[in-house]
Amino acid sequence: MARRGKAALFAAAGAGAIALSMAMAPSASAIIGGHDSTAKYPFMVSLQKDGKHYCGASLIKRDWIVTAGHCSVNVKPGQLSVRVGDQDRTKGAKAKVTKVVAHPGFSYEPFRNDVAVMKLDHPVDAKPVELAATAGPEGTDTRILGWGMTCEDGSECPKPPVRLQELDTELVADRRCSENYNRDNELCTDSPTENVQACILDSGGPQIKGRPGHWELIGATSRDGDANPKCATGPGIYTDLTAHRAWIERVTAK
Repeated sequence: MARRGKAALFAAAGAGAIALSMAMAPSASAIIGGHDSTAKYPFMVSLQKDGKHYCGASLIKRDWIVTAGHCSVNVKPGQLSVRVGDQDRTKGAKAKVTKVVAHPGFSYEPFRNDVAVMKLDHPVDAKPVELAATAGPEGTDTRILGWGMTCEDGSECPKPPVRLQELDTELVADRRCSENYNRDNELCTDSPTENVQACILDSGGPQIKGRPGHWELIGATSRDGDANPKCATGPGIYTDLTAHRAWIERVTAK
């Protein structure tokens, strides 16, 4: 989740970058208040920069992933690789990134169209996730996944978790999100549990709905949803990938 103050919630490359990312970079976060994953998510991707976890992503074809647009800022394909399909971010199928395509309407200041797709150097042996037809109405049960920070203060949790974290969430009223929120292609998301949310190093990770074995992808972790600088207060904003379906399908068909 990207975090500026708290606005650009979620992409830092490794523990040494966490403090800096909180101050000035698009940051990805780990899930605060989440818990070890309880199901298998073969489509879950650890997007790694120079060999270190950088952002989350979702495998949508065996050789394409989708992530947040801000995870494409200031990186070149040669710096990026992935681990796919394991709850341990150091394991799973490995591939290199050969192409990075951010949405043509993506911007970081202010956030707009926070989505990017990346092509892998070969098809991986993992099952992609299906993109849902629609995200669903307010009240839809969802789940977020990530390897981001598990506390607000990076000095207290300097190393992101190795085991994938999950958190049950739900779509909430658009009015709950106030940070340059676009109701046409973003999802305002919160949890029934207080003081939990994605944070640094969760950016780009999947927001899904359904049940184990039948998950559908609806969103990608984008940023914090209110003006409070703490990740875990208030809702988060997730890119509505179903609203970007036509663009995603067009680019990944090449």
